[in-house]
Amino acid sequence: MVVRAGCCRGCTGRRRGRRLVREVAGVALNLEAAVGDRLALAVVAQYRLVTTEQLHLLTAARVRIEQTRRRLMKLREEGLVERVTLPQAGRRRVWFATAYGVQVASEWPELRDFAAPRLLADPTAARLRVAHALTVSEVGLSFVQDARARGDICRPLDWIPEVHHPLGGGEAVIPDAVLFYRAGSGSMLRAFVEVDRATMGPERLAAKLTAYARLHAYIPMAPPGRHRQAGGVQTEPDWRQRYPLFPRLLFALDGTGAAGVDHRISALHAAARELAVGALLREVPVLAVSMTDLLQRGPSAPVWRPVQDPAQRVDWTSRPVQHAAAQPVAQKPTTPRPWPPQP
Repeated sequence: MVVRAGCCRGCTGRRRGRRLVREVAGVALNLEAAVGDRLALAVVAQYRLVTTEQLHLLTAARVRIEQTRRRLMKLREEGLVERVTLPQAGRRRVWFATAYGVQVASEWPELRDFAAPRLLADPTAARLRVAHALTVSEVGLSFVQDARARGDICRPLDWIPEVHHPLGGGEAVIPDAVLFYRAGSGSMLRAFVEVDRATMGPERLAAKLTAYARLHAYIPMAPPGRHRQAGGVQTEPDWRQRYPLFPRLLFALDGTGAAGVDHRISALHAAARELAVGALLREVPVLAVSMTDLLQRGPSAPVWRPVQDPAQRVDWTSRPVQHAAAQPVAQKPTTPRPWPPQP
């Protein structure tokens, strides 16, 4: 009797131990799921619009896409995200954050630089913005994937769309995205990224170069009655409040064939000759690339064309060399994604 009682107590202890292990494992799985849910919502909110595939490759590329689909449906049931289906693209689903989702995400420290987007009132509003927004998200995805392949650091939330940079008088420069990228050497790189889908004429595209030159030189005026030298009054360019160096300027050109890309780069080249942009170009690399080259060869490939000398081909981290051919940069290959996406 004593032996059996002891055995029962031992069995009970083992059962309790196994139950505790299961409970701990369950807590760990729930914690992992919560972390994944949080990152997914943060990316959807920050990127404005993403497809299921884009979100999967950004946040959970090592698991099956079904897990990302289940996560999105869960977030939708909780009222944090909504979707629109594109019938002309193989019924692809495109996701955006609801007002509640934006409110929740904007309280997180990882989104401290997050500028809440103009809310999409319904799926129709999302559908009308989808083409440009998805192209911007695709460019961001290309940098994230390329960094992973090269051993650099560019996390999904290091791509921040639509950051407002005031110019005074109610004007502002709002790049399609600001990129933060840490190279394997440890150097921190930043870039303003403009995505052009040929929806505006070449002259309007070139005018963006002048706008960035204004931002490069912009110093807020002193308040009335105060001298600029007075304590507390800003005396240096406004962008230095955010960046130690002015970010390089990258144009990704889509929506036309090679001839159309050449035409728009020629417009940027003509604008680069203007005196108003001289100070910007002396200090800041300004590069352009076709979406086809960007997505097929990767951002780190020598596919970028300096607007001062479009005959050159450089990688985006380089400074253009006048009257000299750029040397290709050794890189790890990335898997090209078809663009535009096939149904």
